[in-house]
Amino acid sequence: MNPYSQSEAAAVAAVYDDIWLVAGARTPFADYGSVLRDASPTDLGIFAARALFEKSGIPAGEMNAIIAGNMAQASFDAYYLPRHIGLYSGVNPHVPALLVQRLCGTGFETIIAAADQITLGKAKVVLCVGTESMSRNPVASYTHRSGFRMGQVDFRDFLWEATKDTAPGIGMGDTAENLAKRYGISREEVDQFAAHSFARAIASWDAGYFNDEVVPVVNSQWELDGYKPRSLKLAGKGVESFGRDEHVRTTSLALLQKLKPAFGGVQTGGNSSAIVDGAAAVIVAHGDYVRAHGLKPLARVVAGAAVAVPPEIMGIGPAPAIRAVLAKAGLSLPDVGRFEINEAFGAQYLACERELGLQRDRANVHGGAIAIGHPLGASGVRLTTTVARQLHEADQQFGISSACCGGGQGVAILVERA
Repeated sequence: MNPYSQSEAAAVAAVYDDIWLVAGARTPFADYGSVLRDASPTDLGIFAARALFEKSGIPAGEMNAIIAGNMAQASFDAYYLPRHIGLYSGVNPHVPALLVQRLCGTGFETIIAAADQITLGKAKVVLCVGTESMSRNPVASYTHRSGFRMGQVDFRDFLWEATKDTAPGIGMGDTAENLAKRYGISREEVDQFAAHSFARAIASWDAGYFNDEVVPVVNSQWELDGYKPRSLKLAGKGVESFGRDEHVRTTSLALLQKLKPAFGGVQTGGNSSAIVDGAAAVIVAHGDYVRAHGLKPLARVVAGAAVAVPPEIMGIGPAPAIRAVLAKAGLSLPDVGRFEINEAFGAQYLACERELGLQRDRANVHGGAIAIGHPLGASGVRLTTTVARQLHEADQQFGISSACCGGGQGVAILVERA
């Protein structure tokens, strides 16, 4: 019996016709508090968008919609993030911009929203950007607008507090521990999987796989006639360029096994997703535009789905989301050659793997978020770009990108090799 059949039945899902993921690019991801610590998510998003236009050769002026995704308001002008990304990346200033949010599924939602807009005839070519600065999450107060009472000053670490779901009253790590107990997942298995994720990411970087996806970040300034300039400056004395995912490093099983549990069970800081900063961008377009301009897209966007699951086991979300998107498209799991499932936590990924009966050699073959990192609003764009590129590399027809979302959701996108 499928324990998530109700989640799948209630899925918000759609199949798309003649919609294409044309091109993608991202920044390398930097460790929390490191070289990108001073860059706002807006500026990271501008850099990724401009890099995408330069890399793809598609003019920014061709875009007729902008959809951005971002979780934490990490700058004082955060309200303007999608609009400023469009303005400073060279998109026609008359093109409107939209911000979407589905927690850890936010990046996926930019692509799904773009496909929806194209389907409705609202746009032909859409710039999608996911961006996140975990380092600039604020220390915040929500209760002192009218002043302070003696001894009741309440400033908190927004990033830490955001990892706690106040409905079940537990943290995100605790939801992974719940899945470890439910699926009988041991600390040894989680550490082994984490070591595997690091090894795959290192091998892929060393083999040059990410060279066609990652654009090195350099100190930049962007002028805009009639408006104030914006800039991105790397942190650190004399740092002029940043080109490789910083958390990807040699990490042995023996080292991982020495780490203390973070939530009283199988999860540690080493076998959970890395906290990183970064941005990713893609162009989604209707087939008429692709053919008219002689483009060679990465993949066709076949379908997308979002589901809800109990908050206390939020990490299982990819399993019903993947089943839902396959059902919507009339396919089954064996039809899919490659998967990219966000590694929020090692036990969380392993629970999804077990629930689906998924073979390890078909998923996250170039490493996952344990090694590469999980900048919340950007991950879905990265994962979808990565799986689309893999279809060509591995000579596979279909691929799926997916993630769990805090609060108890899952999201999945099905793509077909172009």
